[in-house]
This record gives sequence, C-alpha cells and structure tokens, in this order.
Amino acid sequence: MTKPNILIFMVDQLNGTLFPDGPADWLHAPNLKKLAARSTRFQNAYTASPLCAPARAAFMSGQLPSATGVYDNAAEFTASIPTYAHHLRRAGYQTCLSGKMHFVGPDQMHGFEERLTTDIYPADFGWTPDYRKPGERIDWWYHNMGSVTGSGVAEISNQMEYDDEVAYNATRKVYDYSRGKDDRPWCMTVSFTHPHDPYVARKKYWDLYEDCEHLLPTVPAMKYEDHDTHSKRIFDANDWRSFDISEDDIKRSRRAYFANISYLDDKIGEVMEALEATRQEAIIMFVSDHGDMLGERGLWFKMSFFEGSARVPMMICAPDMEAGLITTPVSNIDVCPTLCDLAGVDMSEVEPWTTGQSIKPMGQGVERTEPVAMEYAAEASYAPMVSLRYGKWKYNRCKLDPDQLFDLEADPHELTNLADAPAHQGTLDQLRAKSEARWDLNKYDADVRQSQARRWVVYEALREGGYYPWDYQPLQKASERYMRNHMDLNNVEGDARFPRGE
Repeated sequence: MTKPNILIFMVDQLNGTLFPDGPADWLHAPNLKKLAARSTRFQNAYTASPLCAPARAAFMSGQLPSATGVYDNAAEFTASIPTYAHHLRRAGYQTCLSGKMHFVGPDQMHGFEERLTTDIYPADFGWTPDYRKPGERIDWWYHNMGSVTGSGVAEISNQMEYDDEVAYNATRKVYDYSRGKDDRPWCMTVSFTHPHDPYVARKKYWDLYEDCEHLLPTVPAMKYEDHDTHSKRIFDANDWRSFDISEDDIKRSRRAYFANISYLDDKIGEVMEALEATRQEAIIMFVSDHGDMLGERGLWFKMSFFEGSARVPMMICAPDMEAGLITTPVSNIDVCPTLCDLAGVDMSEVEPWTTGQSIKPMGQGVERTEPVAMEYAAEASYAPMVSLRYGKWKYNRCKLDPDQLFDLEADPHELTNLADAPAHQGTLDQLRAKSEARWDLNKYDADVRQSQARRWVVYEALREGGYYPWDYQPLQKASERYMRNHMDLNNVEGDARFPRGE
C-alpha cells in the first residue's frame, strides 16, 4: 500500500479560543477556512505545556514534559527519544523541517532527514530557570510587557524575516518533491514563529482589522491582588510594575496579533498553492504549540493553564477522517501516534512509554473518555504545576497553591473556582485522585531541580574558553543545484521541471 504524504503546519502561540470551529468568522483567513471545511476540527485541543520547547518536544514524541525531561525553554531534548520524524523515517519516509522547533542540545535533527532553515531560538542552556531562587527575574531573556507597549506596524522584523524564509523554503521543497527524484513518501513540517509576540504586523494585514470589534478582551484586567497565586507569579516574571498598559496598547497588540494570523494565512496559502499546482496529495495537519492570553484578565503570553494560554487550534485533513467538529478534549501529545496511525506506521515498541493516543478514530466517530493532561515547570513557577481536562472540568494542582476546579461549560472564562464549593467535592475528589495517580509532585519537583542545577553548571562551563554553539546551521550542497559540470546538460532542465518537458 502506498503511504500518504504528510504536510504539517505548526504555528506559535495561537490562541485556540479563536478557532471555535476553524478560524472565527471575523478573522481574515481564507486559506485556513478553506482547509477547515475539509478537516476534522478539534475544538478543545490542548498543549502539553504552555511554553515553546516543552510543548514541541511533547508534540513530536507523544510524551509529557515529565517524561521527556524538556521542562522549560533550555532543557535538552534527549536524542534517544523517538519522535514522529523517527517513526516515519524508519518506515521509509523522507522527513523534512522548515522552520522552528526549538530543539535544545547538540541533536538538532531529532529524526528529520533535512532541515531547511536554522532555528529562531537558541539551542543551549542559557534560558534555564532556577527554582533555588524563587522570585528572581532574569531580565535579559524573561518576557516583559514591552511587547505590548511596543506594538504596532512594522514592515520587517526578526520574526517576519524568519517566517518569510520558512515559507519560501517550504514552497521550494514542495516543488522539489514534485520532480520525482525520490520515490519515497514525504512528511514535511512547516513551523512558523508567528503570531508569537512582539505584536507588530505589516500594514497590509494591520489594515484588515481597522474596524475589528474584538480589540478588547472579554474579561478586562483585574487588580493584582485579585489574581490567583500563579497568575501573580506570571505578572512578576513579566515585570508588569515597570509598564503602564493603556487601552490603546491593548487594542494595538490584539490588532497586530490578528493581523499576523492573516499574514500566516498568506504564507500557508503559498505552500498549499504549490501543493495543488503540482497535483500532489497529502494529509494536512494544522496546529499550534500553545496559546496567548491576549490581555484577558490582564494576562499576556502563555505560562498558564487558562484557556487562552493552554488551548490550541488543531485540524486534520485526511481521507480516513470525516470533516466536521469534535468537541471532546484532545492533546498535542496525540499528534505523534495520530500521524503514525494515519501513515500505517507501527509504534508498538515504544507505546508502553508514550502517553498520547491516536485521535484518528475520533474522526471516524469513535468516542474517547480519557482526560487530557498538562504540565508546567518553567519560568514564573517555583514548583511543577499539573492539570487535567476531563469532560467539562479542568482541575489544576500545585503543591504551592490552592487547588483550582472550573466548570468550562458554565464558566468558559474560568472566573469561579469551585474547589471549595461543597456541591462539587465529589468531582474534586475524583479528579484529585486521578491527578495523584498520574503525578508524584514531590518527585517531579526534585527531577526539575536536578535538571536545572546540572544545566547551570554545564552552561557556565561551556561559556568559558572556546565556545562551539549547538545552533543548527542549514546545509546547502551548492554543487548539486542548478547547473554543474558533472551533470548531463541534456537532462538538467527536463529533470527540474514539473510537468516534465518532452
């Protein structure tokens, strides 16, 4: 049986509440709306961890951060952990990455046969948090609110330069696949850094949202003292006291964020157009690593289990899955087993150690009842935090904080913590038991502290004397491109053409 080609679009920090059933009607995203109409759409998909590197390692491996050891944005993704790129490559796929995956450590491939760009973030241990110093703010790399006060229009930025390059290389690669030089099926991951802050956008996209009715959050900013304890830690980590956030700042930031969704839609459209023009077929997945609070409650960015930060869009367009909306909660850790299932690739050798499960059957009408799990153990936390989404409930636990229990059907904005409500003690007890059976928080905390302490020693040592960075350097074989003297010039032009010349 011929294995299907697979095209994965991953974006960064895209709030899943903006995708209630594909992109919200008011978003200018024609390409994503066209894809949504053909896709199984997962309304309640969640990150494994609301931060980049932990979420992406979980997405690729099907394991939570407590299993991968990728607790934060400077934790090494161990080379021995199989990813979907390993599984598919082992089964005969060409595996390719264009864009960001925030691999930390000397292995910058993790099963990809080819990478077309460098990464946008550092690959070393320099962004390691330190639980030994609670409250310490590492100013040179921690988020601050300058992304909000500095929002607006820009025609070029680090992020735009990067995503322009990602889309260009991905589009070129799709055309290259069509030439038929390699008869293996292919899996390409195209991973953008937008709409991640800073909140700046090109004017052509900015202008699309001039009359947008969604430029203010549904839940306005709260007083610092009215927030839960973890949200206070996020505010402190983001240096909120050094900034005066105006209503205009909020509107500009959200407008730029929405504009960058439209920018991404154009970039995805470029890749899709190349796929269609070359008459290639592929399973297509669209997903984000985590969300963005976008000013709801006064919170920005991620690092929280609230819906804006933890919920992500997920759509899969595959022949074996019916187009339509699924509301049952799923997770990014389900991506790896799902891709293997769709490709007919066996994961049984490592399945005892993976947590994710294939969601392909859900696109065929099969019910799922297992809770979705999330973890967080990075900046703005002083101890690991864990969460379960189970039916309509979300239960959050941390040994430093009071429990949180939310009924997301009755309280979608998570304004009422029911953990102390007598009427809900049975639900609380049930979810606490499920959480305690899954996580030993004392062991988790000890593991994180050991990892952080080790990395601080290694990072400081490697910055002394000669330093060789782990950042991925894209390879180009110039002698194999265009026209060279070892090639038969009678064939060069015809071989590089689709459709082939006579």
